[in-house]
Amino acid sequence: MNNTKVIYLAGGCFWGTEHAMRMLRGVIDTEVGYANGRVTNPTYEEVCTGLTNAAETVKVVYNPDEVELETILKAYFIITNPEFENRQGFDVGTQYRSGIYYVDEADEPIIRDYLAAEEQKHEAFYVELEPLESFYKAEDYHQDYLLKNHRGYCHVMPSDFEHIKSL
Repeated sequence: MNNTKVIYLAGGCFWGTEHAMRMLRGVIDTEVGYANGRVTNPTYEEVCTGLTNAAETVKVVYNPDEVELETILKAYFIITNPEFENRQGFDVGTQYRSGIYYVDEADEPIIRDYLAAEEQKHEAFYVELEPLESFYKAEDYHQDYLLKNHRGYCHVMPSDFEHIKSL
């Protein structure tokens, strides 16, 4: 796959974020893991302590000829409430913070402009924008969790998934 790009999205529990991103036409692959923490290859249990400073994050591999970064960001904000710091739904802690981590420096101004426009819609806004410093794949049972566990918990509303399908 020659024409692929990658973006990393943290928006609460990575199960729902991954499930939503997989619905977008042009997304080739996803992988859940832990980003920008201070511990090498942390476990889920370590991340849940809050001591690693890692965020539950989804690696999104996509074809930019089929889906634009702006569409991915639009989907991200359908499922993420930026008005809560370190929280989405009932999930609370630094591992559930909202963040966008880029690997291509050319993406940074696109994301920054999108965030500036999105921030105008909210009274409070807690979405960090940083280059990706580290990403460690989460345990296998977390990968594609909602596909394997249809009744699994998710902070994303079913209607939001339906809306993403139409993007």
